[in-house]
Amino acid sequence: MVKTKKKRKLVPPGILKEERREQNQKFQSPSNVFEFTNKPFLDQIKSYIPSFRLQICPFTLTNFFPSTLPHGFSLLTMASNGELKTTKPPPTPSPLRNSKFLQSNMRILVTGGAGFIGSHLVDKLMENEKNEVIVADNYFTGSKDNLRKWIGHPRFELIRHDVTEPLLVEVDQIYHLACPASPIFYKYNAVKTIKTNVIGTLNMLGLAKRVGARILLTSTSEVYGDPLVHPQPETYWGNVNPIGVRSCYDEGKRVAETLMFDYHRQHGIEIRIARIFNTYGPRMNIDDGRVVSNFIAQALRDEPLTVQAPGTQTRSFCYVSDMVDGLIRLMEGENTGPINIGNPGEFTMIELAETVKELINPKIEIKMVENTPDDPRQRKPDITNAKKMLGWEPKIKLREGLPLMEEDFRLRLGVAKKI
Repeated sequence: MVKTKKKRKLVPPGILKEERREQNQKFQSPSNVFEFTNKPFLDQIKSYIPSFRLQICPFTLTNFFPSTLPHGFSLLTMASNGELKTTKPPPTPSPLRNSKFLQSNMRILVTGGAGFIGSHLVDKLMENEKNEVIVADNYFTGSKDNLRKWIGHPRFELIRHDVTEPLLVEVDQIYHLACPASPIFYKYNAVKTIKTNVIGTLNMLGLAKRVGARILLTSTSEVYGDPLVHPQPETYWGNVNPIGVRSCYDEGKRVAETLMFDYHRQHGIEIRIARIFNTYGPRMNIDDGRVVSNFIAQALRDEPLTVQAPGTQTRSFCYVSDMVDGLIRLMEGENTGPINIGNPGEFTMIELAETVKELINPKIEIKMVENTPDDPRQRKPDITNAKKMLGWEPKIKLREGLPLMEEDFRLRLGVAKKI
């Protein structure tokens, strides 16, 4: 049996041109609105734009701009500056936030909240009677002792938890601080450090997406690496060794920032990113390898202050209460960041050692030792954006903050002050 071909319906060329013109006008119209029938979704797109090629990935449709999309799809558009932005609204927070008759407390999760900065942040948040604080910490560098005054408080909850595992809680805000920040600790298990920065941040972003929470990431000045620009503004992309011994922390934080912005663009998550610079104060681990804690501990033990060569490398030191104030202002504000939070006062390591010697123990000597690989030569934040957008700048000078830290270290080391 011979199959006969179906005859094609002949249409005058003029009509085809007219149809194409109408289709193009529909696609290029400012409103970009399409009317859809019950035909399959992709078939309708092809019927409007016959030559259009679709690029589809899970839950994302690109290169197409209808006013409504099927459930589960987010709409990506190109901004005037070439950046891909989301038009998807942020996830809806808990219905308790919109209650007409009862205003519930703000439920806040602090990962790494038993650590140095985290515990001071918890103290500040707990001062507000409308806050309920949940701390998640695996105690790798943190300590329950930092939170002892809040344990048993009705508005406080402490969970032993590693952020590389999912966490199911109902919260309104997430301060994501979990990650060892001292070179001694983050180099100890480099792979785990990367997991904490990448998988831990993914888990917290997934939580923020599910419950509609705003999330703040404490990134670091280490994303600038050994900077070629001084001081470092947020627009500087950095000079980082991707395969060095510090890379697990530096590059881990850079990936964490990338994840934050990708979730923001793709899922509408409300994000805040703080790039924090060197911070010091009470509750720092005594032997954690960071320069201020090292110098104070050595001075109290009558040991030489060990300065890594050449001693001319610079750092900027922000007292912890100023840092916490900056983080809260960023979370409560309307700017996603990244925003530098640090003290622009710049000191060489020799100058810092001389200051510690003068204030704590004038009899000790200063000793030069070999430097560690990839140690940045200079570090100073440009805090123009913090001043302008957050109304924030540090208040406590180094010479005021060091004695406060000395008092805490004396108490923990059991070293009385010499008269």
